[in-house]
Amino acid sequence: MGDNVKLYNSLTRCVEDFVSIDPKIVKMYTCGPTVYGYAHIGNLRTYIFEDVLQKGLEYLGYDVKRCMNITDVGHLTSDSDTGEDKMEKGARLEGKTVYEIADFYTKAFFQDLELLNIKKPAIIAKASEHIDTYIQMIEKMIRDGYAYFSNGNVYFDISKAHHYYQLSGKNPDELMIGARDSVEEDQSKKNQADFVLWFTLSKFENHIMKWDSPWGVGYPGWHIECSGIASKYLGEYLDIHCGGIDNIFPHHTNEIAQSEAYFGHKWCNYWCHGAHLNDQSGKMSKSKGDTLTLSKLQSEGYSPLVYRYFCLNSHYRSQLVFRKEAMDIAAHSLTKLRNKVTKLDQSGKLLDEQFQFYVLKFKEAFSHDINTSQMLTIVYDVLKDGDLNDLTKYQLIKDFDRVLSLNLTVEMDEVINDEINQEILEKIEQRNQAKKDKDFLLADKIRDELLSKGIQLIDTREGTTYEIMD
Repeated sequence: MGDNVKLYNSLTRCVEDFVSIDPKIVKMYTCGPTVYGYAHIGNLRTYIFEDVLQKGLEYLGYDVKRCMNITDVGHLTSDSDTGEDKMEKGARLEGKTVYEIADFYTKAFFQDLELLNIKKPAIIAKASEHIDTYIQMIEKMIRDGYAYFSNGNVYFDISKAHHYYQLSGKNPDELMIGARDSVEEDQSKKNQADFVLWFTLSKFENHIMKWDSPWGVGYPGWHIECSGIASKYLGEYLDIHCGGIDNIFPHHTNEIAQSEAYFGHKWCNYWCHGAHLNDQSGKMSKSKGDTLTLSKLQSEGYSPLVYRYFCLNSHYRSQLVFRKEAMDIAAHSLTKLRNKVTKLDQSGKLLDEQFQFYVLKFKEAFSHDINTSQMLTIVYDVLKDGDLNDLTKYQLIKDFDRVLSLNLTVEMDEVINDEINQEILEKIEQRNQAKKDKDFLLADKIRDELLSKGIQLIDTREGTTYEIMD
């Protein structure tokens, strides 16, 4: 490709020139969800950045072959190979089978992706459907001396992985017993940092999801799933592997160790990680019990694409703090932006030279480590450029939206009907009820809340309507 793409590589901790192994095809693997509950909006921030990365590379002319797993078995409640399987814990709490849980939350996850205009990966693979692949890899690692069977489980010997801590930059001494509470001593391991490739012994005797293996009936460790799925569908070399920064250790660290042991060479050239989304009390997570999901945002009147816009205004490697005030600003800004774009006159002649000038600027912003805030700035620059006619402005923004995916050229009335019309009508009904109850403070609060989002209520003799403010 002629465009000089630069990406921050977590492996080297540097922004590097991106060079794919095949000049025209990018092999990209992204860690998928563990489907035991709804994805929270912090998880979804990672999928938004990965979506922009894929679409941006395609905008530059690459063919992106992207694979993503669905973790429906083997991910324990502790990343140190201890604790209960998250799938079985979720099934017990909801009174369903693990397969019902997996199916329900997998569908919910893909509904979230659709609402956020996130492109579905071409290859989606369930962890539970690739047991033979994991067994094949583990058998070879045992033969080659990288793995060993001990007390019912198969472990990877990290002493054989000479660059084990390169990705995380961790000091092995930090992981000694007693250094952190999440590490428990396991007498079956040669080294306490060794991780499980296959379990046959578990403190949960009635573990449901089990399969036959050369080592007994059991189930795979979490980390082997991604290595197995990536190798099956993308081969033995990857260009890019993505995920959230919380995946760096131990998950991605262990993926590198076992994959390079299996293949005998470097596995992936670029590791791209998205930063956390924090609430005002710290990192969002399902375990905190206060999961903020996309559906909860919708119930509060926010379009999913407002959340996408909110995320794109910040760099994917920068921590982002979620505040309702910031979402209100994002909602108002996106509404105004769409209204300006859809009011552009599409008659006239495209100014090709100016069109190519802005396309180049947009490509440069993406190519500088996925600078989405600069990409949005270029959209506003186009709208403000007095030397451009409306047709050229419209076609440029339509072109940019192939990557931004904010529905910028969709008529606002259509967006309202599709996404938030019902929420507005519900707010109007709540306000009407508050006025009947003579709770005028609540009625005024609802009116002001909608006004802050660019929605003005209009009271008439026939009832209350609304209009979107420019």
